[in-house]
Amino acid sequence: MSAKARARLAGVAYLVTVLTGLFAEIGVRGKLIDYDNAAATAQNILGSESLYRWGLAADIVGGAAYVVVTVLLYELLKPVSRSLSLLAAAFSLVGIAIGGLAALGHLAPLLLLKDAYMAPFGTAQAQAMALLALKLHARGYWISLVFFGFYELVLGYLIFKSRFFPRTLGVLVGLAGAAFLVNSFALFVSPPVGNALNVYMLALDGIGEISLTLWLLIKGLDEAKWQVCALARNRLVSLA
Repeated sequence: MSAKARARLAGVAYLVTVLTGLFAEIGVRGKLIDYDNAAATAQNILGSESLYRWGLAADIVGGAAYVVVTVLLYELLKPVSRSLSLLAAAFSLVGIAIGGLAALGHLAPLLLLKDAYMAPFGTAQAQAMALLALKLHARGYWISLVFFGFYELVLGYLIFKSRFFPRTLGVLVGLAGAAFLVNSFALFVSPPVGNALNVYMLALDGIGEISLTLWLLIKGLDEAKWQVCALARNRLVSLA
């Protein structure tokens, strides 16, 4: 597979990640979860259980697609700097793993609200624990975004330094990573400040990620320049 074809495949996988993430977060959790009302949230989940389960499936598919993105971009950017590309991939894979563990918080309400062994706790207590699980899911997602923020910072630098992607794209991806980091740490340290910044930081990240996704899908990369970069790296490796 040519470098351009791998870049476009990464774009397809990135698009899957974006679409499944939007569906799970906005189309499912945004519709069904009220973080200030445990009873209403429980009723929404049980009343739309099929949709809620599809949200979990979307999270899993999105995580798997992002593994594909991570591996392909590691291979494509390895000629720029193997060590930094490996570091970026490590940040991404840790973020994916944390996101996978956090997904248990999405699954837990179905167990808490439906299983018979919760009967001794009473309905109100089960609903409260289900909402707590969802809040822990959100916090776990924030933690994963810290690692994705570092991933995008390093990725943006690699794209900027490469000659086969436009430098503007590297700047946008780097800013997206910085936005993730600022937003996540603000939510941890001062939730009111984090909530105030949330929309702006997510918009900044969206610009970077969507720009990268579209560039990979439509343009791929400049394969001639990628080949030159790869050959130069191979020569350095052979000399070493």
